[in-house]
Amino acid sequence: MTHLLVTGATGYIGGRLVPQLLDAGYEVSVYVRAPWKLRDVPWRERVSVFKGDLSDPVATRRALNGVDVAFYLVHSMSAGRDFVSAEEEAAQTFAEAASAAEVGRIVYLGGLHPDNAKLSKHLSSRAAVGQVFLGCVVPAIVFQAGIVIGSGSASFEMIRHLTEVLPYMPAPRWVRNHVQPIAIRDVLRYLVQAVSIEEELNRTFDIGGPDTLRYGQMMNGYAVEAGLPQRHIAALPVLTPWLASQWVSLVSPVPRQIAVPIIASLQNDCVVEETDIDRYIALPEEGLIPYRTSVRLALTREAEGQVETSWQSATVPGAPSDPLPSDPDWAGHTVFTDLRERESTASTGAVWDVIEAIGGEKGWHSFPLAWAARGWIDRIVGGVGMRRGRRHPSRVNSGDVIDVWRVESINRGRMLRLRAEMRMPGRGWLELGVEPTENGSRYRQRAVYFPKGLTGRLYWAVLLPFHGIIFNGMAASILRDAEQAMVDAT
Repeated sequence: MTHLLVTGATGYIGGRLVPQLLDAGYEVSVYVRAPWKLRDVPWRERVSVFKGDLSDPVATRRALNGVDVAFYLVHSMSAGRDFVSAEEEAAQTFAEAASAAEVGRIVYLGGLHPDNAKLSKHLSSRAAVGQVFLGCVVPAIVFQAGIVIGSGSASFEMIRHLTEVLPYMPAPRWVRNHVQPIAIRDVLRYLVQAVSIEEELNRTFDIGGPDTLRYGQMMNGYAVEAGLPQRHIAALPVLTPWLASQWVSLVSPVPRQIAVPIIASLQNDCVVEETDIDRYIALPEEGLIPYRTSVRLALTREAEGQVETSWQSATVPGAPSDPLPSDPDWAGHTVFTDLRERESTASTGAVWDVIEAIGGEKGWHSFPLAWAARGWIDRIVGGVGMRRGRRHPSRVNSGDVIDVWRVESINRGRMLRLRAEMRMPGRGWLELGVEPTENGSRYRQRAVYFPKGLTGRLYWAVLLPFHGIIFNGMAASILRDAEQAMVDAT
């Protein structure tokens, strides 16, 4: 049986590719930095999981042992000064490890870009990674894809929010550039079919959908499918990519760190210049999915709550990634906690349903103005803010995002632990739990904060007066909703 390795399996593309490879009958391993993010995915027990970082040659070599085809689906959304060299070095480490392990093929997904044009840092970095693999001993298929359209993709979310929020939009000149979007379903089809290509290829392939559009036409195409009036778009020469990314960050949930590379990649026409891939992977009988059809499919998936993966799952640069230490490990460290416990006549199931549905459109059950203000402050300082929402209205899994929090641990029906990804001088967690009692249930809510330096201590002290309002109100509202749900049910 053909053995495949997928990097980036906790990301948008990789998380959707793995189950399709499994359904195609392949043996699949995944190589991730944070295996806990895969704890609740439905295909977890069908794959072998290797933990490690792509900069670690030993761990990477171990993951590649016995692999026939390796998928490299990792991209940095960081805006740090050294991300270009870091990406190239990681690709070089992977290429060398693949060569040592005698891997048969590397498949890489990069970005569509014109030849001999000045590219943005992020797009040129992706092109450089592709060149690393093409110069490797192991043959490589390097796909260069246009803007990916699908439920949960960052590009789709950006188009959606810009179109829905702004009936009249001042925009940069790049809205007149031509792009060739591609549906996520077609991207996955190319990736899956790349495994079974028999010829030994070592080259790039451009892939894009059947429509070549201006970016402004994409927004109005979305408006048609969403039942909105056509948007008036004015192209202004004064909006630089940096200013445009601030604008996108303001009106959409896509944070600045992700908006910057997306917008920077739109500075040139990005259309398919060759269709050689058709000689190796036949087009489907119905053809590639048109842009408006891909929008319609994405809207349907979101309306049905069936978004498999999302850009929200991407690791936020600078956000803490270490899990909450166990209580005995706190010895010798400064830690602040806020603990609230309440008895309720509601059943544990009723309380849990409210806990698991927290955030997103349902909010945080107390002082919404304070939560909104905290989100805006976070956005202003370059954080993710409160507008990422949640993927499903009533169910979450490990690694999911809920506004400014990430689900670090979930014991369904008992405890939900969230890790803060907002910008603050320290690390924070919020635990919400319930356990049965003789007369109903006991609700337990705990906020834990590890301050960093004097600033972290002052931060906690400033917020302390508000905790009585926010956290006490949250506990009371959650139990009130749970008790009301039981009344409604009877």
